[in-house]
Amino acid sequence: MHLFSHLPALVSVLLAATCGLRAEPQIEHLDVGDVIPAGEVRTDTGETVALIDLVIGKPTVLIFYRGGWCPYCNRHLAGLAEVAPNLEKAGFQLLAISPDRPEKLRAKPDLGKLPYTLLSDSSMSLCRSFGIASKVDDAMVVKYRDSYGIDLEGDSGETHHLLPHPAVFIVDGDGTIRFAHVDPNYKVRLDPEVILKSAQAVLAVGP
Repeated sequence: MHLFSHLPALVSVLLAATCGLRAEPQIEHLDVGDVIPAGEVRTDTGETVALIDLVIGKPTVLIFYRGGWCPYCNRHLAGLAEVAPNLEKAGFQLLAISPDRPEKLRAKPDLGKLPYTLLSDSSMSLCRSFGIASKVDDAMVVKYRDSYGIDLEGDSGETHHLLPHPAVFIVDGDGTIRFAHVDPNYKVRLDPEVILKSAQAVLAVGP
């Protein structure tokens, strides 16, 4: 039996302790054992890079979030900043990806202070490849804009009206997913300490 077959059970214990157990709709997303798809992202300076080039040879925690306008995302990103040093000590880099266009990634002061890399998937092509893209209906797009001052098209520079389900993928240096957590409830985020422990568990199990 492959050693990674024991990892889901360990992760289930960690998740139960933090998030509780609840029934959620199933999402057809990439999962443990899959290789991350080909796709490009842009840095906050507008440079286009292939995600696989950032990951190869460097174990990575990938965070997908909805955007800098989302308070749930911002709290999660701030919490991740607290565990980022320990992730780095364990040998992992932390990459956070959203539909925000490059100039929006660090537009807010709190985002500008984050000690890890923010990346843009404004086209949402990468999120679609991961299977975590969700369509915002037209009425909600208008409500976001008119009631909350959230301009999805302005933030992404696109008219696709897509957002990612909040997701965490822990990827090894070969680009293979060793841990995956996707939640269709945008208010739910995986606790940063659970992410850290999951990364350490992946490291402990080995290749």
